[in-house]
Amino acid sequence: MGRFASAWRGAGRRPGPRAGAAALVAGVAVAVCALGAAGGQEPSAPQPLSPDQLRAAIDRLGDLDYETRTVASRAVRRAPGVQAVPALLSAVAGHQDGYVRYRALVLLTGFNDPRAHDVMREVLTSPNDRLRTVAYSFFEHHPDPAMLPELLAALDRELAEFVRPALIRALAVHGDDARVQKALVADAGRGEDFFRSVVIEALGDYGAQYAFDAIGAIAKLDGPLQDDAAVALGKIGDKRALATLAGLQRTAPRARQPSIAAAICLLGVNCGSHEHYLIETLTFADRNPGFQDLLRSAASGLAALGVRGRASAGEALFEIGIPSRDPTRAPVALALATIALRNTALMMDILDRAPRRPEAVTLLAEGFDMLEEDFDKERFFAFARRTFWASDEGSPTRDLMQTLIGKLDF
Repeated sequence: MGRFASAWRGAGRRPGPRAGAAALVAGVAVAVCALGAAGGQEPSAPQPLSPDQLRAAIDRLGDLDYETRTVASRAVRRAPGVQAVPALLSAVAGHQDGYVRYRALVLLTGFNDPRAHDVMREVLTSPNDRLRTVAYSFFEHHPDPAMLPELLAALDRELAEFVRPALIRALAVHGDDARVQKALVADAGRGEDFFRSVVIEALGDYGAQYAFDAIGAIAKLDGPLQDDAAVALGKIGDKRALATLAGLQRTAPRARQPSIAAAICLLGVNCGSHEHYLIETLTFADRNPGFQDLLRSAASGLAALGVRGRASAGEALFEIGIPSRDPTRAPVALALATIALRNTALMMDILDRAPRRPEAVTLLAEGFDMLEEDFDKERFFAFARRTFWASDEGSPTRDLMQTLIGKLDF
């Protein structure tokens, strides 16, 4: 599952207990009272704060206690942009706590303010790895061709485990540029497997036809990158890959067969039968202990199909995952969270029709807790918050957003 699976190792969240928060400062407490308790009714519009309340909330974004910083984030998110954005810009520029600067930058992205572009460009020179990671993620979703020379130059210096993947994806979105093509094809074939996996995944996600031969060669080699390369071939969508994938069906180890099936489905070949194979494999691994490799591979394959728009894949993950326990539950929850972050509209549609919605949202929340992709999660949160405010009171859409907001702690 590439970059999203890397989040299991944890980078973006400060350690701290999830419950038993210490007493909040008076300003934040007042702000939270205005918003309602966590999990309570969401306010129907942004909630103005006093300057002191907003300042106190921002100061608590880096608190070691999970509940305290969550409450603080919630207060800032619901402040009107005209109040929150200047305060967040100030915090990013000069707060003495580097983690507060990071969290402020993440929250800033949820307000869709044009000033964010210049701030992101400025923090690319920051020594704070977290700030640079957010900035690179921002430029993946807000590509700017003028940034390409700077991004390409960063390839020589950005070697941190959680920074380089964001940089790679920020470059991959510019796949029509010959300089990017040359750099990413080279990176797919060299270096540590973790970084090569990130490159291969990004090339697949952005349909890098120019990398077809390079990825096809990797897919033919037995090893830890074979899964990633097979799925990437499916995402690229070139039917020439079918010969390679059909060969792998005959020769690749059992644990890699789910990825190969997902890839063939992504090519649009016998998709129904290959999806059924993934569902049956996940069901088998759930019922028979000792097949962790198949569990992860099948869940990841269904996630890839869900990201590409197959609602049936996401529905199957919920059907299997809701009654499950670990070891099944964790990879299924992670797969669902991946779909939610990369195809939010599809996930909202699945949840809207889910027959066991509260349990489905609980499972999704568990997946979110595993991921440290704070920028991507903030985009999801902002989408849900805006949708809530734009929906009629008492409507099914507003009810769904209310459930998500309460369960996902934002």
